[in-house]
Amino acid sequence: MSTFDLPDGLVYLDGNSLGALPAGVAERLQDVVRREWGEGLIRSWNDAHWTELVRRVAGRIAPLIGVAPEDLHLGDSTSVSLFKTTVAAARLRPERRVLVVEPSTFPTDGYITAGVADLMGLELRWCDPADPLAAVDDDVALLSLTHVDFRTGAMFDLAGITAQAQARGALVQWDLCHSTGAVPVDLTGVDADFAVGCTYKYLNGGPGSPAFLWVAPRHQAAAKQPITGWFGHATPFAMARDYEPVPGVGRFASGTPPVLALSALEAALEAFDGVSLASLRDRSLELTDLFIALVEERLPGVFEIATPREHERRGSQVSLRHPSAYGVVQALIARDVIGDFRDPDIARFGFAPLYNTTDDVRTAVERLAAVIANAEHADPAYASRNAVT
Repeated sequence: MSTFDLPDGLVYLDGNSLGALPAGVAERLQDVVRREWGEGLIRSWNDAHWTELVRRVAGRIAPLIGVAPEDLHLGDSTSVSLFKTTVAAARLRPERRVLVVEPSTFPTDGYITAGVADLMGLELRWCDPADPLAAVDDDVALLSLTHVDFRTGAMFDLAGITAQAQARGALVQWDLCHSTGAVPVDLTGVDADFAVGCTYKYLNGGPGSPAFLWVAPRHQAAAKQPITGWFGHATPFAMARDYEPVPGVGRFASGTPPVLALSALEAALEAFDGVSLASLRDRSLELTDLFIALVEERLPGVFEIATPREHERRGSQVSLRHPSAYGVVQALIARDVIGDFRDPDIARFGFAPLYNTTDDVRTAVERLAAVIANAEHADPAYASRNAVT
């Protein structure tokens, strides 16, 4: 597997929140800052081909989600990308007045969908996560779901839900933030409509690295996104008064591409060179299976395993329920095992198949058992929470 810059002795199981630093990224950023920006200055838009960064990075991400590079756009946050695609989807179904999202989704998905509903005079409908299709009727314009649940790691049937929702006339949007880079995805194969995803988790692009959005080719000509900025114009440097969108998914661009962030991401994605998605999935399942088995063996009855056991229903994380889950996570961090906490009672462990190993799993469970045996999670210092949990 590829090389990552992780501190010696640290077991890092939070790649589902922020990926580790791949080797070569720091050097690439230094070169961009000192040479391309510092020496080249504005000439680097042409000489260093900064204008091609979005397309180059799209070319690296596209195979991970089963799409053509020319149908991907990068440059905004996940939230802004969701806003753009959700508005565009609603506009494609003007006769339908309902947007469906599930209540346990990642908060930004719910917030953005509610905001779009308010902005466009639509209805927001919360569906049952156990049966999201039950909420899809003739009034639904868009069903928007997160492929892998951020709390539990439970994974939806992407192909089945897409087909059934579309059969009822709805469009389908997938949030791939917790699956891209660890779980094989084939958006083209399942004939999805829209997708978004972040790049700072399993893609290791760095904190705040730009998100991607995908629009099925059949929708691109008619899709109208709401933030019509100059980089989405057909001829941006003509400085025309009136907006004319560039053909294809490029019309979803708005402002100037974030060159530093895209450069770091481009270098980070080299970690996937020569790695098959099937091998990543096999490693992910090996790691999560082992973690579940060892927790049950070493700590019977201490934790409830919130993550599905079935491979087809599991992403690349394992979530443990415990009344003092925050203290458990903090005590483990003190022992150099990094996971994270999610309300109300989830200790969450993400397994990044590019760099996590079975030794990481065994060490993590060994230290978890020590935390529980010594009641380290009950330390009064953990009574108040950090700003980021």
